[in-house]
Amino acid sequence: MQTEGRAPITSSRAQRARRLFIIFATVIFALDLITKNWAVAYLQFREPIRVVGDFLKFTFATNPGAAFNFATDATLILSSLKLCVAAFLIYYMRKVTNSQWAMALGILLGGVLGNLWDRATREPGNWRGEVIDWIELPNWPVFNIADSAIVCSGIFMTWLAMRNIQPIIHDENKDVHHEDKK
Repeated sequence: MQTEGRAPITSSRAQRARRLFIIFATVIFALDLITKNWAVAYLQFREPIRVVGDFLKFTFATNPGAAFNFATDATLILSSLKLCVAAFLIYYMRKVTNSQWAMALGILLGGVLGNLWDRATREPGNWRGEVIDWIELPNWPVFNIADSAIVCSGIFMTWLAMRNIQPIIHDENKDVHHEDKK
């Protein structure tokens, strides 16, 4: 039901969800870009910086492949897949009305765009660029903010799905209104 001068409930939910999606994607992308540029400027050609003993170090590394240096000869394919994922997320977000899903998808998009930016702009270029990694934990490959965002988004989306929280909230009043017209 819509009152005069007010937008429908679903519309305001959708607008809020879109704003959160854009904010989270932008913040993650910006943090990733800033920290990777910092890593290139201050960590490249240096010994690792011990932040918390041997548990956490800042170490410069590049990765031509996917996670765990998988598919190092397939950077063009990986770039194409990331472009498809980014396009799908942007397309699908038009339908999302749940704020929590919007945040999770924004975090995912920010991470995907962060690593995609490296593929597009870093050496050797032509969508074959190497991703900059700089966070090192014991017994784990070196990673970056974008990688962390993708993993955290996956965990967040799994939690939402386990709680049966739907990405699209249907406005019950709208459904009733459509039934009345039939």
